[in-house]
Amino acid sequence: MDNIAYIGVGSNIGNRLDYISEAVKRLDHHKEIKVVNTSSIYETDPVGYTNQASFLNMVIKIRTTLAPLALLESLLFIEEELGRKREIKWGPRTLDLDILLYNQENIKSEKLMIPHPRMLERAFVIVPLLEVDLQLNLPGIVDRDSLRDKEGVRIWKRKNGEDVFALFES
Repeated sequence: MDNIAYIGVGSNIGNRLDYISEAVKRLDHHKEIKVVNTSSIYETDPVGYTNQASFLNMVIKIRTTLAPLALLESLLFIEEELGRKREIKWGPRTLDLDILLYNQENIKSEKLMIPHPRMLERAFVIVPLLEVDLQLNLPGIVDRDSLRDKEGVRIWKRKNGEDVFALFES
């Protein structure tokens, strides 16, 4: 598996943990995707459309043989399978899967923008992203420590032990 990607995962409808854990399992069981690390899970205040429940968010690091658009299609398929409805921009959702980074590539098309265009503005993305990979070079992020516990980002479920990755228990 030649490509490294970071996926933002979020949910704020129903059993949020079930949606997130099922998405991670489905990604790991995909024949062209391997989950190699996950962040802790954070509870976060909604951004944009704020008249909705809090989110659970995390970031996963994957290896994949899929090209960026094929990866996006796989993520959209999982979202749809798990009941995602697109009714209100930035509105409530059972599941949201976003490609944050794909290798060191910059992609700008009608369907996909990488790096994710708003990730540097959102602590609910940056905090778990840097937890997964502290060595990431993210232009525009100067003081990483100042991001912790900012903008309504609270630890909800710490991953197993310090820097210990494990898929969700079945």
